[in-house]
This record gives sequence, structure tokens and C-alpha cells, in this order.
Amino acid sequence: MRTGLHLFAGALLVAVPACPAQADAPDDAPAAHVYDFRIEAQSMQAALNRFSEQSGVRILFAYDAAKGLRSRRLRGRKTPRAALETLIAGTGLRLVSLRGNVAVLRLDTPDTSGTNGDGANDNANAALADAHTPLSVAMPPPEPILVTGRRLSSPATAIGEGHVSQTSAVTRRALLSAPPGISGLKMLEYLPGFNVQTDGALGLYEFGNSVQTRAFNLDQIGFVVDGIPLGRSDAFGGSPVFRYVDNENLAQVEASTGAGDLANPSYASLGPMVVYSSIVPDATPGLMMAQSFGSDELARTFLRVESGRVGPFRAYLSRTRLNSDLWRGAGSVDREHWEGQLRTDLGGGSWARFKFVSNRFFDYDSPSLTRAQYESDEADLGGKTGRARGYIGFVPVLAESVAGVPYSNAGYAYYYGNAINARDDRLYGATLHLARREDAASFLETTLYAEDKNGYGVSPDTYANSLVYYDQQAAAGLAVTAPRGLQYGYSGVWGRRRGAVVKAALELGAHRLDAGAWHESDRYARQQYRLNRADGAPDGAVLDDEVVYYRRDYHSRRTVTQFWLRDRWTPGDGPLTIEAGFKGLLADYAFSGYRDYADYALADGTPGWGPQKAHAHYADGFQPSAGLVWRFDEERTQLFASYAQTMAFPKGMDTLASTAFQSSSAFATMPRAERARNAELGLRTVQPRFYATGAVYLTRFTNLIAPISAAAPGGDGTLETQYANVGAVNARGVELTASVKPAALRDIAYFNANLTFSDARFADDMPDGTKIAGKRLPDSARWIVTGSATLEPTPWLLGNISAKYTSRRYADYINTQSVRGQLVVSAYVELGREEGLGPLRTARLRINVDNLFDTDALSFIYQTVNEEASYRPLSPRTVQVTLTGAF
Repeated sequence: MRTGLHLFAGALLVAVPACPAQADAPDDAPAAHVYDFRIEAQSMQAALNRFSEQSGVRILFAYDAAKGLRSRRLRGRKTPRAALETLIAGTGLRLVSLRGNVAVLRLDTPDTSGTNGDGANDNANAALADAHTPLSVAMPPPEPILVTGRRLSSPATAIGEGHVSQTSAVTRRALLSAPPGISGLKMLEYLPGFNVQTDGALGLYEFGNSVQTRAFNLDQIGFVVDGIPLGRSDAFGGSPVFRYVDNENLAQVEASTGAGDLANPSYASLGPMVVYSSIVPDATPGLMMAQSFGSDELARTFLRVESGRVGPFRAYLSRTRLNSDLWRGAGSVDREHWEGQLRTDLGGGSWARFKFVSNRFFDYDSPSLTRAQYESDEADLGGKTGRARGYIGFVPVLAESVAGVPYSNAGYAYYYGNAINARDDRLYGATLHLARREDAASFLETTLYAEDKNGYGVSPDTYANSLVYYDQQAAAGLAVTAPRGLQYGYSGVWGRRRGAVVKAALELGAHRLDAGAWHESDRYARQQYRLNRADGAPDGAVLDDEVVYYRRDYHSRRTVTQFWLRDRWTPGDGPLTIEAGFKGLLADYAFSGYRDYADYALADGTPGWGPQKAHAHYADGFQPSAGLVWRFDEERTQLFASYAQTMAFPKGMDTLASTAFQSSSAFATMPRAERARNAELGLRTVQPRFYATGAVYLTRFTNLIAPISAAAPGGDGTLETQYANVGAVNARGVELTASVKPAALRDIAYFNANLTFSDARFADDMPDGTKIAGKRLPDSARWIVTGSATLEPTPWLLGNISAKYTSRRYADYINTQSVRGQLVVSAYVELGREEGLGPLRTARLRINVDNLFDTDALSFIYQTVNEEASYRPLSPRTVQVTLTGAF
């Protein structure tokens, strides 16, 4: 007869270190999250195992206490607490606590002898009720040991169990394997189907990030943080996700590469969606600190304070401060990031959440490189070659290009002090979730949000270039000042977003209906002009009263309304679920102001067109989507299929609208809305020693927007550069991901792998005659293969090595320039145990090494149609050391 305590950990673990039930952060499956549970009535041990698979919650219970018990049947979308209480209802088991991602069960029995039939005693149950009592493990239960690990995502969540589309996720355990401070965008490297290229190991340079998936790039992917849509991703007027998340505060990142959930609001998405979910404030007071040091003088401090439960309230406040030198060239990166969340339980399944994020960012630019510069042996002004080329931190002595103008040499633009980016952004959100019970099957939820954006950028403007536009505007009668040397190129941005999202769900028998609406107003302003510096020197004082020339001064407004309706039907509560729905999008765009040079002065010195106004409207009230899930073999294997039609607000509208022609005052023709059709078929499974998912897909993306050379509307026929719809892109491919924990390795190692094959090609030649039909989409890799091996030989030691291969990518539409395939290897080692040591709840020391073998290659691509492309090189090997403690 077996007695003892057994740990069910998302899947069963065979060893449990002595640890409190609460680790350094809230769980992978916080109480606010809901999961689609499907568990048949069966033995209690088996049912609890399935519950752990589907929720990621570990369950502590006395094995003999559950012996002979039968679970209740569990169906539907529920929180972990509500699902567990349903599963054990009427069995004598009682949920003692659900703290963090650990649930503790106890058997209530009238037997005063303290035994349960065959002699299991209450001492074991009493030990379980004490969150600080060390646990021990006897013989493993007869249920299979599933794939688990301290830095491995929960199986059901990782492969998108229950979704009709290809969906994968990184949960909290895996997120903590990433280098502290990594950007929210770079986290997508961990998921199949995403080609992520960043400037630097942490991906913090906003103008050096790119994402490609299927037929789409970053501009056609939708991002949502805690129910708040982020709109555009461009670094100037948009809301890039990396400004609004810290990985220590994230519970999960879920992504769909094709037909994303239509209930996620976005006017940018043509299918792909990425949803970031924050942790829920802990019910126990606490303090978490993480201090990092690394290459390039990196210093990062993270601090989070948890209030614990105070009446119905609980909250946390975190602050991050990061400072680092640029990895190439002079300059630094400085980031101060605040996050706060207040949550209150309103009874039943109702709750309210208030959150804010403040992000201040200041960094210096580094130059993009042509291939010729990258491969040249001729050093730059700082004596650097190859990938190390970068702006210099001193003012050189150079010969005058124009006699009598000391700083007229264009080489002075290589001084770093005139290449600056600065941002100050704030995001506020309030969510009210109303539900009669905690199972969350039927609810009403409203989210209100506000975002305020401010910032500026600086770029150098040479004497020769400034003189051209000064002469034109001075001749046109504008109050401008002659250039002195190197000019200070100012670009200021301001933005304000206000919006509301309303969602409702209702369960009616075998049907689960959900509907919602979203409305947003997004205002944006931009100014650009050039100022003199004292004596024209690159490091001279900025002379605010000496404008050399004006370039832009405009306001734009986007007003968006989106609505959706969907039904999920499970006939007879059987193995088949059918999903059908639609969404609609109404979008208005308005622009007013000075667009570019020609609105101030024409090339011949005559007055320009002056401020202009434009308006565009886009609408599609019926974008259908449909899908199904068929469950096999005890529901551990699922077949899924989906189809969706989408329309998105045209990308780059401000860039398009701010084009001013020399031959006409007219605006460029407003483009048609971008559209896509996504179809996919896949299979996912969770088995005793592995879990995996794979899908094949077909995508058609129409009305692609790109620069062309064409006659200006209303002009004299002169060809001028403008943005326009240029045709379609067809993509087909395969996406696979798997994790395995071989029994032969005695459960001390597990392996992950992702494989992506994508063939994305232009379907049409460009309107200006450029031949691109059949050519591959720039920056789209045909093959992306990632793999990692993680070793956990003891409870206090963990090591990982990972590799990513990205095949050749083209840099231009005509496929004449490319970057070669590259293999990048990274690794980390973690020391420490998540167990109590006096007031210290957990302590860890991590060492992360990025680009372990120092691969030297071009990485980020600035795409072109048929001109010379430029690039950003892959950063060299970097090392980061982090000490984390929680109290």
C-alpha cells in the first residue's frame, strides 16, 4: 500500500524541492485567466492530471486520499479555481488554497481516527495545508509523467489547445528564461512562424526591429496588452509593444500567425495577433528585486512591490531602470519603466482592474550600413570596419568643403550627438469584468484606456543639403536663417489615444456566444525643421531662434469602430466544436497641415502649396471567419482548421498623406484597404513524453502598399515617388513546434524545436512596370529552425543552450540583393532554488550569453524595391549576469 505526497505539475513531476507554495511571482495561470476545460468523469488521479495539463496549475494532494474517488465531469471555459472546485465537488476533497500556480487539496472525512479507509492519515493532509512544510515524494502514481520543466511552458497553453487556428504561447515559466530586459517583440522568437530581427541582444532599438510571419510584416500584426489594443507599431506615431511590457510582469504571450481570434481588437491586423497578459497582483505582500550587469556597460535594476490582499484589493508597483552603451559607436541607451496594477474582487466572478504604464526612453542612433560598407576594409572616422562601424563620440578635424564654412564637410554628420531618439509615453487602463460565478462562462467586460505619447528625434543635416532648402524657402519669403555648418534636424511627435472595448459572452446549452465592440480615437501630430548650432559646430549649442528650413507640421486623426459576433457550438457536448463568426471595421482618416518641402516652397523658389487637408474612409461590415476542433483519444489530440477574411487600415497612412509633389498640390491617391484571406489545417497533441502542434497554411494578401514612381495626380505628367497599392502576395507553408522529455534521460533534460517553412511571393508586377511577379517577399525566410536543450540535474541548477537558423532573405522586391543564412547560438545557466531561506522566498543567479559563437552577419533589412538596400548587423557575443531575490 502506497502512502505519501505526490506533485501534479502541469504534468506530474517526480521530484519536488522543498519550497513554499508561493514563488517569486504569481502563477502561469492567474485567477483572471480562463481555459477551455474538457475532462470526462474518471478516476480522481487521472482527472487531476488532465486538469494540470490544461491549466498549468500544480496540484498537491495525498495520493491515497484520492484513491478510489471519481471526478465530476468538467466542460467549458472556466478559471482554474472554478474548474477545480467543479471537478472535486461532492467527492470529499476540498480546495485548501490556490496560491501562485499551486493548488492544495485536502480530504474532509468524518472518520475521527484520521484515516481514509486504507490508512492514509490526516498528517499528510495537514502538511499539505501548510504552504511552508517541506514535501517529499514516495512512489510515483500510475499516471504518466508529462513534459514539465522549471523553464517550460504549460503544454496545453503552449500549443493552443482548444483554438481553431494555429496558436502558440510562451507562459511565465518560459518567459523567465529570457534575458531580463528583453523587449516584448523579441519574445516572439520563442514561437513558431515568426522571423524576428532586432538590433542588439535585447531588441531595444525601436528603428531596428522587424517581424515577418507568413505574408505579413510588423505593420500587419495586431498587438493587445491586457485587453488594450496598441494600434500601429511604427516607432514615430505608433504604440510599439516593447514600450508597454516588462517580461518580469508578464504571465503569458499568446500569438496566432494566421487567423487570430476575431475578438481581439485591432485595425492593423490582417490575421496575425499577439496578446500579452500581465500577472495578477499577489495575495501575499512581497518584494522582488533583480539586478543585471552585462556587456556594453549594461546595468538594469528591476523592483516590484506587492501589497498583498488588503480587504478586496491587491496591487503591485514596479520600476525598471536600464542603462547601457551602444554595442557599436558612441552613445547610450537609457530606459525608465514603471508599471502598476490595482485589482479588486467584487464577489462571484466579478472583478475590476486598474493599470498604468509609464515608459521614458532615450537613446542614440547607430548608422545603417550598405553591403559595401560592411564588407569594406577601409575604416570609418572612428577607425572601425565591418559590423563595428558606428557614430563617433568626438568632433574630428576635417577639411572645409565650402571655403569659409568650417563645418561644411559632410563627414561631421558622423558625430553621434545629432542622432537621438527620445520618448515619453503613458498608458492607462480600467477593466470591469462582471460575472455571476467564477467559471466565467457568461460575462460582460468593459475596458477603457488612454494613451499619451510625446517624443522627439534628432538627425544631422549637412551644410550642402540644408543650403538647398534654405535657398528655396528664403526665395519664397519664409523667415529662415542661412545654415552655419552642420544643422540640428528636429522631429517632434505628439499623440493621444482614447478608446473603449466592450465584450460579452453567454453560454446557452451547447452554444457559447460572444460579441463585442471597440471604438477608438487616435490623434497624432508631427513637426520637422532644421536649426542652426552655434558656429555650425556638431557639438555647438542649439540655436532655437534660427530655423534654417521647415519640412513638416501636420495633424492626423484616426477614428475606428470595430464589432464582432461569434458562436462556438459543441453538438451533444461531443468531440466536435464548430466556430463561426464575423467582424466589421469602420475607419476614418483625416489629415491637415504642411506635408513636406513643396508645401513651404517649390524647387524654383516660388511659394509652396501651403497647408492641405485630406480625408479617407474605409469600411467592411462583414469579414467572416469559421473553424473547427475535433478531439481524439481522450481529447489529448486535436485536429483544427480555420478560414478568415480580414481588412486592415492601410499601413503608413501618415507617410503616404505627407507626400507633397512639385508638380501638383494634390494628395497622393488614397490607397485601398489592405485585405487578406487566411486558411489553415493543423494537428496538436499532448502526450506523456511530448507535446506538439503543426499546421499547413495558405494566405493571400491583397492591396500591398509600396513606393512607386508615377505621375502626380493633377500634375504635368512628371514622375514622382509616391505610395500606392501594388498588387498581391501569396504565401504557403508549414509551422511545427514540439517539446519532448525523454524517459531515458531520467527526467533531467527536455528539448524544444520549432520549424517554419514559408514560401511568400508577389503575385503581380508593380503598376510602374517593375517586374516582381513570382519574386520572393523581402525579409521572408523560407526556413526558420530553432532548437533548445535544457538540463535540470538538480533542484538548484539549470542550464540551456539554444540555436536558431534563418535561411537566406532578400532585401529588395526584384530579388537581386540578399543576406545569407545564419545560425545563432545562445545559452544560459541558472543557479538557485525557489525555496524559503528566512524572509527570502527565492534567490537565483542567471548568466545569459547571446550569440555564443559570435556570428558576424547582416541581420535587419531596410527593404527597397530596386535600389541599394541597407542593413543592420547582428550584435556580437554579449554576456548578462542577473541576481534575483524575492521576499
